[in-house]
Amino acid sequence: MKRSNLLALLTLAWITVVQAQSAGAPSADKIVAHSLATFYYSGDDQRTRVSMRLINPQGKERIREMTLLRKNLGAAGEQRYYIYFHQPSDVKGTAFMVWKYPAREDDRWIFIPAINLVRRIAADDKRSSFVGSDFTYEDVSGRDVEDEAHTLLGEETLNGRPVYRVESVPKAKVDYARRVALIDRERGLPLKEEYYDMRGELLRTFSADEVREVSGHWTVTRRSMRDAQSGHRTEVVYEEIEYDVGLTEDLFSERYLRRPPKRWIR
Repeated sequence: MKRSNLLALLTLAWITVVQAQSAGAPSADKIVAHSLATFYYSGDDQRTRVSMRLINPQGKERIREMTLLRKNLGAAGEQRYYIYFHQPSDVKGTAFMVWKYPAREDDRWIFIPAINLVRRIAADDKRSSFVGSDFTYEDVSGRDVEDEAHTLLGEETLNGRPVYRVESVPKAKVDYARRVALIDRERGLPLKEEYYDMRGELLRTFSADEVREVSGHWTVTRRSMRDAQSGHRTEVVYEEIEYDVGLTEDLFSERYLRRPPKRWIR
């Protein structure tokens, strides 16, 4: 390529960046913050029935059936989560609870009915497997935007949807070195995420396999996570999705870990 042509291309690229900035293109932090809010905070509360399929590389499946309750507490970002397991029989009655706080570590508990024990989940365990799946405890209730440094890499399309490509690098040492997300520019939902290790090798891939509007909220109703190294994957389906059903804060307590609220767990 001639030097004059190369200079012209570089100049055009620089002008494009300047125009985008002057037009008020959102920062990477704002894109990620909006995505987290849309994915984890829609409505004042939520109740849904969840079906989880754990599939090994040979195609053998294990099924998890559960009910998820979630409540937002005010505008600061504090939340409560409650998950009750219906199936299979070896986990039936198990209950998981999260008290989520902005800008500090969340509190997590799990009730194990076989030994009638409520166990606190340490902060270091939040990125460990959630009940044997390819999702982590953190994937269930989300992370804080400040946990990572975010960079907007560009804009593109994914399956016909306009998306932002955002790279996020953890500020603390965790199980991945960087995360690349494709975030729907109009709806705010993450449609795909890829997690990489220090060598640049792919670790896990998240995919939003189905998105629907439910009670005015764009919602990922089918999602999956695949372990790129083992070939194991987890597929999750959300059914009976309800927003703003009137959940009360007292439901999210140790009392209801041991005795599930029958009105909401069905």
